[in-house]
Amino acid sequence: MLKWIAIPAVSLLAMLPTASNAQLACAISTTTVNALQAKLAIVVALPDQNGGLFKPNEMWSAIVDRTGKLCSVITSSPDAWPGSRAIAIAKATTANGFSNNKLALSTANLYAPTQPGGSLYGLNNSNPFNPVFQPQNSGIGFVPGGVITFGGGVALYQSGQIIGGLGVSGDTSCADHAISYRMRHDAGLDGIPGGVGLNGSDNILYAAVGTTPTGFEHPHCLGPTVDVTP
Repeated sequence: MLKWIAIPAVSLLAMLPTASNAQLACAISTTTVNALQAKLAIVVALPDQNGGLFKPNEMWSAIVDRTGKLCSVITSSPDAWPGSRAIAIAKATTANGFSNNKLALSTANLYAPTQPGGSLYGLNNSNPFNPVFQPQNSGIGFVPGGVITFGGGVALYQSGQIIGGLGVSGDTSCADHAISYRMRHDAGLDGIPGGVGLNGSDNILYAAVGTTPTGFEHPHCLGPTVDVTP
C-alpha cells in the first residue's frame, strides 16, 4: 500500500538558495562587468540592426564568472521579451561552461552538433536552468545554470585566461550572436585561444542557405543576416 508523506511548505522553502546561505561575490571585477554591459546600449543602436528584427534591438545581457555565478543581468528595453532573461543567463553559462584556455566555443558553434544524430546531442539536458532564478532581479551571486545551443553566448577572456561568459537574448539568434560578439570585442575581452567557428575563431559559421548545418555550423535566421567582423 502506498503512503503519501506530507512535506511542510516551510521545509521546501528552506531548500531554496538565499542570500544568507549561497550568495557569493562575482569573481570578475565590477569595473570589467560594468564596462562590458555599457557596450549593450551602443551595439543595439548600430544601423545594421545586427541583422535582427528590431531597431534598436531589445535585449537582455547577462554575465557569469568562471564558476557560473551570475554577475550582472540588464536589459536595453522595458519591452524586451521576458523569456529572454533566462535565455541570456543560460547562454552566458553555456559559453563559459564549454570553453577553456585552449578552445573557445560560442553557443552558435554548438548548434549543429547538438541536433539529433550529432555528436553532442543531449547536451541541452546536462545543466538545466534553475527556475528559482526566473523572477527579475534574482540570481545575482548564485549559479542559475542553463544550456542554450544557438547564437548569443560567447566566452570572455582577459590576459589570455578565460574569466566567464556573456549571453544576450531578445532577437533572432543570429542577431543575438552579433551583439554579444561585438560587445565582447568593444570591451577588449575577445583574446580567445582559437575556435571551431569562422576562420578558426568562435565566430558564427553559417551553413549555406537551404542546407542542413553540419560540423559546427549555424543556420541563417529571418531577416538580413550579418556576417560579424570585429
